[in-house]
This record gives sequence, structure tokens and C-alpha cells, in this order.
Amino acid sequence: MSKILTFIEKATKADRSYKSFKYCFESIDVPTLIYDDKQGIVFSSDKNGETDKGLKTSKSLKEQAFRIAQQEEPLFKYFLDGSRRTYKIDDIAYSNVVYPIISGQIGVACCERSNKDSFKRLLFEHQLVLAMPTRANYLDDNHELFFNQRIKELNELSFLKKFGIQFSRLLVYQASILKEGEKYENRGIAKIQDEMIEAEKRLVHKLVQDKKLNPFSYLIKDGSLEYMKTGAVDSKELSKFKTNYKCVIGASKSFNPELCKDGNKKSIAQKIAELPLFHRTPAYKYTVERIPGVTFSVWYLRIREQHQTASPFDGVLKIEKILVSEQENEEGLDSDEIDRISCHIINERNPTCYGSDNRWANHLYPIFLTESFIKSQYLSDVYFLNLF
Repeated sequence: MSKILTFIEKATKADRSYKSFKYCFESIDVPTLIYDDKQGIVFSSDKNGETDKGLKTSKSLKEQAFRIAQQEEPLFKYFLDGSRRTYKIDDIAYSNVVYPIISGQIGVACCERSNKDSFKRLLFEHQLVLAMPTRANYLDDNHELFFNQRIKELNELSFLKKFGIQFSRLLVYQASILKEGEKYENRGIAKIQDEMIEAEKRLVHKLVQDKKLNPFSYLIKDGSLEYMKTGAVDSKELSKFKTNYKCVIGASKSFNPELCKDGNKKSIAQKIAELPLFHRTPAYKYTVERIPGVTFSVWYLRIREQHQTASPFDGVLKIEKILVSEQENEEGLDSDEIDRISCHIINERNPTCYGSDNRWANHLYPIFLTESFIKSQYLSDVYFLNLF
């Protein structure tokens, strides 16, 4: 048995470990359609998410986008992406129940484009983490204190020091009885996903602290902002969270078109599928159950011709922005601001990553470069699994 697993078994006083087959979840899972947005969306009674209440159909931005491309500097200077790879390391028994040990690599990066000839890494975090059941805490006391001590002891192993490898966190998933269809593996993976989101929030906060973001220097986050738990415990903390995202938008490549409803509570999926090139939908206003106190403005924008893509929703991006001020929460996001953001996104449509990524029609090239950089920094799956 390898040294890390031997250490875990002894340090947590496990009944036994099973030397189970080790593998990467992402390399064996059957491909499925995974949306950036999730259920739990609650639409406002006033669904209109922008100030132009008369906009009922799609709006063409072709001429405005062309004019902006000729006259203005790009709005988007910073590009954020987060990625993780998760692994089944072993099975381990506590109190006659067998739980999986999950591990993961987390990568989060922000790249900066200061001018058209410069695109470089600005901020980067790479973490190695473990996810264990709460039962692994044999003291049944403070989980954070117990597992922080175990990770410190793990990092003292001589062979990890020799190779310059350190684990950042030992995350804890609930060991309670599973519901029908639930898996402990998914609980562990969810903890690693949450840790990745926290890393993304840290990078956004760092950009705000360094005064990088302003009305002329925006950040695009790859994917939805709906995952961004505020962590706020009072109105002051919530206000701080919203302020951090004042100049941040989320651009989702994959979204569930059935989630968005119009004023008559009817799906707008067909309208999204039939959006003409360089058109956007009206903006809609909604909240998400997991993020109380935060309201979003969301709209859909087509950046590719439908006949050039494989499906009706390829070439369409779901754009999200958090409503910050009281005025925005009451009246919606300024329609001119929505048009401005949309035009600058249209102007990011070229070059493409065609041939390098099957999602090319929904990908913005700076985000693709950021994602590629993160993946280039991962330890190989073979190397990582052999650490255990």
C-alpha cells in the first residue's frame, strides 16, 4: 500500500482500506449534457431585467458592435476560468460503513489582455485536495481543526517534500445515510467543486483590491455566476460581495434553455434557438435559491450563424450580471449597458478555437486560452494517481 493511503488509514483510525482501483472521474464518465445553470431559479414577478420595458422581441446589435469595434478599446481586459479534475483514490471503512476517498486538482486562473499584442497570466492558483467523510474524524469534535492537523502531518511525508508536492486542504463531506440515487462520490466531488468556486471568488476579490476593475475594464468569468455563494452573514457583507461583482459578467457556453420564462411564464427556448446573428433577447430578472439577497439580470446573445453550428443553441451565449444598486434591483440593468456589454462580446467572437474544442461555437477565444493554460499546469493523471 502506498504511503499516502497508509498515512490516511492510520491518522484517521480507519477500520481498513481496500486498495481499490484508482481512476479519474472525468476520464471514465459517460458524456452527458451538463448545464452551467441549475434548477432553483425564481423569476421576479417583474421579470423585466432591463430599463427598456418596451423591448419584447430580439434586438439587433450588428451596426453598434461594428461601430464600437472601430471607435473604442475592448471593454474586457480580464478573463477568469476555474477547472478541476477529480479522482477516486480508495475505499475506506469507518464503523462498518465503506466510504470513498476522493482527491482532486483545482486550477483557477485570471489572464490579462492589456493591449491587442499582450495576453498573459495575471493570477493563478493550483491546489491539490482530498475529500473524506466526517466519520474520519474519530474525535468527533471540531472538523476544521482535526482535518487541518491531518493535512499538516500529511505534508510532512518525506517523499512529498522530495517532489515538492503539498496538499492544500482536506475537505469533509457528510457521512449521513444516502438518499435513493445518491452517492458518496458525488458528495466528495461537490466539496471539491465548492473549493474551486471559493478560489474563483478570491481571485475576483484580489482584482477589486488591486483596483483592476472599473467601468472601462471588465472581467468575463467563464460560466454562470449562479454558483457564487456570497458567504454573507449580514447586509454589509452582502453589499461587499455585490460590489466585487459590479464589473463582472458571466458568459455560459452551456445552459438549460427551458429555465428562462417570459412574462406569461412560457418558455423562451424557441426564441433563443431562432435568435438571428448578433441579436440579443430582452433581459430577464431572477434570483437563485442558493444565493439569497442577490438578483441577476440575464439575456441571451447569438454570436455565430446557426447554419454553421451543430445544434440550435450552439453559437448562443447566456450572459449574466449581478444587479448591485437599489435602482438596478428595482428597474433592472440599464439597457444601454446591456447593449454595450453585448457589443463587446460580439467583437470577441474571432478568432475561434475551431478544431481544438468541440464547443468552439460558444467559446470566446481569451477564455479558451485561459482554460488551456490551467489544464497545462495540471499534474498528469498517471503521475497524480501514483502519488497514492
